Amino acid sequence: MIEITGLRKSFGDNIVLKDISMRISKGSVVALLGPSGSGKSTLLRCVNLLTIPDLGSVRVGTHQMTYSGAATRLPGDRALARFRANTGMVFQHFNLFAHMTVLQNVMEGPVTVLRTSKAVAREQAQALLAKVGLSGKANQHPSQLSGGQKQRVAIARALAMQPQVMLFDEVTSALDPELVGEVLGVIRDLAKDGMTMILVTHEMAFAREVADQVVFMREGMVLESGPAKDIIDNPQHSATQQFFARYHAAPTR
Repeated sequence: MIEITGLRKSFGDNIVLKDISMRISKGSVVALLGPSGSGKSTLLRCVNLLTIPDLGSVRVGTHQMTYSGAATRLPGDRALARFRANTGMVFQHFNLFAHMTVLQNVMEGPVTVLRTSKAVAREQAQALLAKVGLSGKANQHPSQLSGGQKQRVAIARALAMQPQVMLFDEVTSALDPELVGEVLGVIRDLAKDGMTMILVTHEMAFAREVADQVVFMREGMVLESGPAKDIIDNPQHSATQQFFARYHAAPTR
């Protein structure tokens, strides 16, 4: 479903991604783990092309983009839109439209971008709100919701575009601890439904439970990757061992 080959990205003199390659099969859940500043979020944004790579290629489904440095011809807006239609991305901050109701927020993408009729978009949005446990909030505005509820609306809004892949960038890090579980529950259900997903997260226990594969990154490189439980419970690289030692030493919540 996703193939990344030789991906590189720099911001000025700061090399953020160094020759990243990985393959993710359909229905797999991959957790990107590692210390802050290791390039995880940049990699996720490159998959969605919110950040344009310097070198390498990204394929999602049947759509592929290839980059070759200064000689690269950047894709036009339509080509980018077609590529991004395959991926739904949910961020740390919710970015909901404050002037719209919850239902209108979920309907907006299909109506505006996909040209779905309002009647069909409304029916689909109602089904998605039920899926994330927010049927009773359809006519409320974002200001009336908790952080966890806003994030679940953001997930429903991404799903409304019918993506092949879902990308989650630290979606629980801005939430109060008591609200984290409700958002992770939605992601857990998506995994059970067979949605292909890449998660950037610091929720180690959740990654161990839900992810099929863990990719551990540091300083823009993949140091270790493999089955989630193997990498988290028995890391081989010294930097990976040091990182997960803090998780194993933490008291069970």
